[in-house]
Amino acid sequence: MQENKSITFIPFKQHNNINCKSYTEVLFITLNKLLEVGLTGTKLGCAEGGCGACTVMVSRFSSHQDRIIHFAVNACLAPLCSLHHSAVTTVEGIGSVASKLHPVQERIARAHGSQCGFCTPGIVMSMYALLRNNPQPSLLDIEEAFQGEVLRSYQSKTFVCSPCWWQKETYMESGWPCTCSEACTKREYVECMKMYQKCSFQQCTQENFMPLDPTQEIIFPIELLGLSKKPLKQLCFQGERVLWIQPSSLTELLDFKTQYPEARLVVGNTEVGIEMKFKNLLYPVILAPAFIPELNTVQRTADGILFGAACTLTRLGMVLRDAVQELPTYQTEVFRAVLEQLRWFAGQQVRNVAAIGGNIVTASPISDLNPVFLAAGCKLTLASKGRVIEMDDSFFPGYRKTVLKPDEILLFIEIPFTKKGQYFSAFKQSQRREDDIATVTCAMNVAFEENTNSVRNLRLSYGGMAPTTVLAKETCKRLTGRKWSDELLQDACSLLAKEMTLDPSAPGGMVTYRRTLTISLFFKFYLIVQHKLKAKEGQNLLLRQNKDDVVGRPIMHLSALKQATGEAVYCDDIPCYDNELHLALVTSTKAHAFIENIDTKEAMCVPGVVAFLTAKDIPGSNRTGPAVYDETVLAEDMVTCVGHIIAAIVADTQAHAQRAAKAVKITYKELKPVVTIQEAISCKSFYQPTRKIEQGNIEEGFKKADHILEGEMHIGGQEHFYLETNCTLAVPRGEDGEMEMFVSTQSTSKTQMLVAKALGVPANRIVCRVKRMGGGFGGKECRSTILSTVVAKPVRCMLDRDEDMLVTGGRHPFLGRYKVGFMKTGRIVSLEVTYYSNAGNSADLSLSILERALFHMENCYNIPHIRGMGYMCKTNLPSNTAFRGFGGPQGMMVAESWMGDVALHCGLPVEQVRRLNMYKQGDRTPFTQRLEQFTIDRCWEECLSISQYNQRRKAIEQFNRQHRWKKRGIAVIPTKFGISFTALFLNQAGALVHVYIDGSVLLTHGGTEMGQGLHTKMVQVASKVLGIPCSKIHISETSTSTVPNTSPTAASASSDLNGMAIYDACQTLNQRLQPYKTKNPKGTWEDWVKAAYFDRVNLSANGFYKTPDMGYDFETNEGKPFNYFSYGVACSEVEVDCLTGDHKNLHTSIVMDVGNSLNPAIDIGQVEGAFMQGVGLFTLEELLYSPEGVLLTRGPGMYKIPAFGDIPTELNVSLLRDAPNEKAIFSSKAVGEPPLFLAASVFYAIKDAITAARAESGLRGPFRLDSPATPERIRNACEDSFTKLVPEAGTYKPWAVQV
Repeated sequence: MQENKSITFIPFKQHNNINCKSYTEVLFITLNKLLEVGLTGTKLGCAEGGCGACTVMVSRFSSHQDRIIHFAVNACLAPLCSLHHSAVTTVEGIGSVASKLHPVQERIARAHGSQCGFCTPGIVMSMYALLRNNPQPSLLDIEEAFQGEVLRSYQSKTFVCSPCWWQKETYMESGWPCTCSEACTKREYVECMKMYQKCSFQQCTQENFMPLDPTQEIIFPIELLGLSKKPLKQLCFQGERVLWIQPSSLTELLDFKTQYPEARLVVGNTEVGIEMKFKNLLYPVILAPAFIPELNTVQRTADGILFGAACTLTRLGMVLRDAVQELPTYQTEVFRAVLEQLRWFAGQQVRNVAAIGGNIVTASPISDLNPVFLAAGCKLTLASKGRVIEMDDSFFPGYRKTVLKPDEILLFIEIPFTKKGQYFSAFKQSQRREDDIATVTCAMNVAFEENTNSVRNLRLSYGGMAPTTVLAKETCKRLTGRKWSDELLQDACSLLAKEMTLDPSAPGGMVTYRRTLTISLFFKFYLIVQHKLKAKEGQNLLLRQNKDDVVGRPIMHLSALKQATGEAVYCDDIPCYDNELHLALVTSTKAHAFIENIDTKEAMCVPGVVAFLTAKDIPGSNRTGPAVYDETVLAEDMVTCVGHIIAAIVADTQAHAQRAAKAVKITYKELKPVVTIQEAISCKSFYQPTRKIEQGNIEEGFKKADHILEGEMHIGGQEHFYLETNCTLAVPRGEDGEMEMFVSTQSTSKTQMLVAKALGVPANRIVCRVKRMGGGFGGKECRSTILSTVVAKPVRCMLDRDEDMLVTGGRHPFLGRYKVGFMKTGRIVSLEVTYYSNAGNSADLSLSILERALFHMENCYNIPHIRGMGYMCKTNLPSNTAFRGFGGPQGMMVAESWMGDVALHCGLPVEQVRRLNMYKQGDRTPFTQRLEQFTIDRCWEECLSISQYNQRRKAIEQFNRQHRWKKRGIAVIPTKFGISFTALFLNQAGALVHVYIDGSVLLTHGGTEMGQGLHTKMVQVASKVLGIPCSKIHISETSTSTVPNTSPTAASASSDLNGMAIYDACQTLNQRLQPYKTKNPKGTWEDWVKAAYFDRVNLSANGFYKTPDMGYDFETNEGKPFNYFSYGVACSEVEVDCLTGDHKNLHTSIVMDVGNSLNPAIDIGQVEGAFMQGVGLFTLEELLYSPEGVLLTRGPGMYKIPAFGDIPTELNVSLLRDAPNEKAIFSSKAVGEPPLFLAASVFYAIKDAITAARAESGLRGPFRLDSPATPERIRNACEDSFTKLVPEAGTYKPWAVQV
């Protein structure tokens, strides 16, 4: 067996010498070959095929289909060896800023679709691959193409619809800002506002963008076409630890399987790749049968359709769709069930490579398809002894096991036709509808005696209810021969409740919910069949302004084009330095323990390892922390959380460093951990100080109240899930202890100070530089500084997604307890609320976060007697930290909970109670700040109007009367968000402006760009003040060597602070240039600059700004913590499936007060992005921890952030008119954080729908619904006869706990 070389085409280069000499090179193209050849546009977001950032297009000639095929794949999972005779197209290959943009790149950029930009290349390539196959896709095609993409910072509506400009279905009257202002001003507007105007999206595009020209696309290499048509040859690649063999025939494959019986067969690498990466498993021999003809067979037989086991899921779907179109409906029941499951099966990139056979023999207990195959009784042909077996429950003898013998392979699967009188359905319930693993999945197959409703045969198959896919055999046996009637339904539910049981501590948790689902999903099947049986018997632009004045115009994000082409440089894209090393972290596996011994013997034997670093190797101080030094850079003798950084490995490659880090063996002496808020309360484990805000006399208020209610609510934490994980590159400069740090951080100065402290040098020896980040959201304000101190050596460290999620912490979970006194009219007179936050194992910024929660405890409501208390729980979790909203959303969420309780108790419409208690202009908050320029009442009325709230409410009431098992709900939620750092000293900013002799301007300020468009807005500010076009102004980066002592880019205050600092610097330059403007009034900017230079005038100016009249004292409850407030209101409508807990976001209208917007395109993008991040927080994203403090959700496989399908079907954003803000630059307002809480409107719309469902069961009044409103919580709250069949378990150790 001879080792081979692979021939692969990557844009601009042919690689015929790919010799896979390392384990990593065998598995990944993103981390190795693409970077090796300098193609950094493809980004690594998760390394498990769950985010889409690494999407590329693979093209090859398919001998089975006799044509060239193009398909999107996840580069992080595509084995390099599998690309033999393939062409790989990355984002660089389709267009560039320097040459010519591809229409996909241009549209997404110019339509404001890119913010942080880290995920943009992947989205571009998903769309590009679709267009290569279908130049005029339907909206459904586009939605399916984007299913493999997750988004964290984006203008959601634009991303979904900007590709539709080459689609037949156009979006009229969208109201989104566009960049073609000159063209639009000549047209008739749909709606004219004083500040903004709506125009047809179609009018803004067709004449202003390049057309899609399929004839100009990249041609498939002729060399590959010739090679691909030659007979298949055996290939062999030998890596450090893995042998990859690609047999050329079925005979060869069987011979190799006999020779290597434990070898894994890999087609798409979607399972094995993840096991080797994240489970640390090693498969020394891999057989790749993807091109063997027999395994790619598709053939219709007398009984069904036969598929070769290597057929991809995409091809499976195409064949079955054709069959459904061609064959009689009664024959395709199983086919349609498979297609329904495929619709929600992973993302398009995974379906394009994952094989049917791999899905079966992986034997996952939560497989989407195995229950279908099991219920349908599919026939499997096994090769070796050539036996054919029917797929039944004996096929899976145990967890992740099948009846296949070591020398056998799965050759074919035959999916059968259905017969007349046979009905088949499949269901999948998961946390997120798109691209998510199942909670419970099932398939149901019933056949009736001819022309009757008597059950002849019944098969109910479930996944997620046992270690294997199982049949409910006893239930089916008892129901066979029965009439399909309500009596059968009642008996089936009781039988399933008894048969489908789970241990209360079962892996995956949600035991009550999962058991209820088995019953609810059968009920759905019953109704579907009953229906079929009965059917058998008897569906903004500004007004005209000076064309040179760019402030207030929707200027495109300055980096948008580079992001769309993959040319935007992020930290890990910086080319490797000579002799550069890589660092990997060694972290604790225990939540609370003493370190007894560290064994590095095996780790140091890994090839390429250079050093093992511990606390003793830190030259300066090992103490660190963002506010107080209560953390260690590296653990000394104790660990206080799982993920606590103990040591670091330095090696020649990232793969070697990570491999060695996993080989370090640590023994511990365990201590009892404190994990949850409840545990912290029980043992009084709190950080000091506690905080209190009190106004009025709550005891007197409670005495006056007609009613008093008590309640509590838990708000779960949230992972930042920025697409670019934390990354640092440390470069020593060789003298005086100088170090240059390239860091993905929001806090350059804090990083500089902590690195200097760890190295034992003054801060002036450290330069921290940030070009841009692929998202931050607060997660890179503090935790990135801790990580940077670890890598204060000449090395690079970029965390994998699972590492980042493990060590960095996230949004603080909160528990709110409240007692509210109110009148029978709904007027609230007294409130006592207590907040407990889960701070984790260090103080971090928890005090400031708790303070902001207290500052927002009343939201927009005027409560005369109020007291708020706050406690920070000290637990053994990774320290929680800043996150968009910074405690405000948690404080307001509890407020809306007691507001809803009051309305339910009084029997009044909740929007009426909210409006009754709302603040008015001039009122004072509990912290005594007077509300000025108060616009919440205007936002409220405008939101009710544009959402047509009253009409929607009536339509919802009618819908709910007509539907028992689906309910709709609606909610209107306001927000009042204080703008400023609550730490007074941070409310300052600096800027430096250089004017060069040619008239170009270099602008530097203290803020960092993480996708929020800060640099774009700052260029607009400088352009307006200096009176020059934006094209003359450039921002290179943020650096501590140009602007020192900067505040973090946080608190939504960066535009306010840095904008005013830039204004100050530019005004200084204007004053210096004014004599030359006066002397030569008809001159140009360049003339004035040159005249000043020759007159020896300083053309460089510093700017500085500090927010005036600020400061608050908790002891006296006096002062002014905020410069001003941002306001907004959202109305959302949802539909809830009462049987499964699923919900659909049908409509959202948002009215946001952003003052006079600096850039409406960016601001609307921020509103939409914040809103969707809030949708994740309140309805989707759930961090799961074991009782021992181990994070169970460490990647997109288990942790689900919103995808395209979670965007409301209708999403309208309106910026409030005539609301200038005198407290900020050019009358603008902050926009980054305030809109996030408006997503609570979706949560409370869900609660409104649940209220309607509970009313059907005779349940009235307040009820508890914790956040997030997951399908589990929604279903359990919709109490009915089915939930009563599954009683709560007694005392047991849960799989996961609510922290």
